[in-house]
Amino acid sequence: MPYGHSYNAAHVPLRIRIVLAGAIGCLLLIAFGRVTQSWLEVSETYTWKAATAFAAMMAAALVFVDEHPFPRLGPANRVTIIRALLVALAAGLIGEPETPRVAAAAVAAGTVVALLDGVDGWLARRSRMASAFGGRFDMETDALLIMVLSVLVWQHDKAAVWILAAGLLRYAFVAAGWLLPWMAGHLTPTRRAKTVAVLSLVGLSLALAPFVARPLSTRVAAVTLAALAWSFALDVRRLWRQRD
Repeated sequence: MPYGHSYNAAHVPLRIRIVLAGAIGCLLLIAFGRVTQSWLEVSETYTWKAATAFAAMMAAALVFVDEHPFPRLGPANRVTIIRALLVALAAGLIGEPETPRVAAAAVAAGTVVALLDGVDGWLARRSRMASAFGGRFDMETDALLIMVLSVLVWQHDKAAVWILAAGLLRYAFVAAGWLLPWMAGHLTPTRRAKTVAVLSLVGLSLALAPFVARPLSTRVAAVTLAALAWSFALDVRRLWRQRD
């Protein structure tokens, strides 16, 4: 995520909307966590972990809010916020007991997020409110879910520690841009990258699913990691070719 955006007073109402959405989302997560805590057989900290994860995501959205040229969020970003809520629910499961119910809950959240992926883009085009903010918000939501699912796949012993690389690729890519100027160049979004991201969510969810055991889960995880690495390698090559 880029830093150093100049403060734009015109975006004060939009910032307030994001803060309000974050507050309402945290309250919903706390209520939902309280209701499902006993069924999931998770610790009392689960609710607070999920709420903290969502609050952090909404705080991060404030960093690049100036990339949204409209005074309101719009329907597309509201869908992305719903997806972020589901990602937070899955993130809260990290560190909880490795039970089939916990795994199934994470898979359910990941599946819904994957199904909603593309809906926000369609709504943005239909409402004529597409923006760099919406695209980045959507991308970072996907990236965080890939990281969360990678951790859960490893935690539930569905693959070895190497699967964490699937979640770390996006953040390593961003860090490389801080060290190498040409890696911070502009990349036009591609259907290939979006397709691989969605398939990665599906692959990691499948590997985590309670009905998928080793060695099949490990093979699915390996294919998912390979696809992600291939996609990122193509993006690195694109940046290298346009470095001048």
